[in-house]
Amino acid sequence: MRLIVLILLWLSPGLASAESLVATRLIRATDIIGPGDVALQPGHVPGGATEADQVIGYEARVAIYPGRPVRLADLGPAAVIERNEVVRMVYRNGGLMILSEGRALGRAGLGDAVTVMNLASRQSVQAVVHAAGLVEVGGASATNSEGD
Repeated sequence: MRLIVLILLWLSPGLASAESLVATRLIRATDIIGPGDVALQPGHVPGGATEADQVIGYEARVAIYPGRPVRLADLGPAAVIERNEVVRMVYRNGGLMILSEGRALGRAGLGDAVTVMNLASRQSVQAVVHAAGLVEVGGASATNSEGD
């Protein structure tokens, strides 16, 4: 019985045709991955990307060397806010909306958290990136930094 199970596993098309994406060139941290930057290679890599759609348009968070597997954990959304960029900060609570300007203290992509220094008060707060140049500040972290 054990031999039959091993033969079935060996003949399983999912395991026999497992492929992973590998880098075709040096992809530096902060590079945006394009179609020519990756290729399929036989073999399964735990946590590795298996389709180009999973990685194209994403930003490398670490350097990925040619021939190395592209791991999904090493990628993230492309940054839309750069370090030291002046951004519009928005605080919303019910019908209240407060706008202010701040300076991003790091790079961030859509949906990422970023620390922003309010230019009026010089206080730093955590915010979430909603669009290029626009961050939303959470309730408790904004109460001391949004007063203009």
